[in-house]
Amino acid sequence: MKEQRLSKAETRILEQYWKLGIASVREILESLPEQERVAYTTVQTLVYRLEEKGALRKVKKIGNAQLFEARINQSQYRGRILRDLLSLFGGSPRLLVSNLIESGTLTLQDLKVLQNSAQREKNVRARGANDA
Repeated sequence: MKEQRLSKAETRILEQYWKLGIASVREILESLPEQERVAYTTVQTLVYRLEEKGALRKVKKIGNAQLFEARINQSQYRGRILRDLLSLFGGSPRLLVSNLIESGTLTLQDLKVLQNSAQREKNVRARGANDA
């Protein structure tokens, strides 16, 4: 994917492609909850923007309908968002976490869960290195 940010609306359309897989503009529009529905042409414009940005690709055409699929998965997208977020903190995970703690977004309980998870991952890696 090119290094272009996605708008909230573009991200919402991309999320629908992750759910549905290959789909037409009409199928994406119909998959949106009623309160989020916009004009067909709006969804069409967002789909073509996502294609330009490299997040979607055309896979085939049936009649007049173009079918698209996601070119990136959620993990790739989240990784990119995370890199962008870290860059706001000078690339420092510590500054990011410190800000999350100060804002109350991250709690002590969250930190303990993360620490336990990190320890488990470290143990798994150590066992894997010993088996090699």
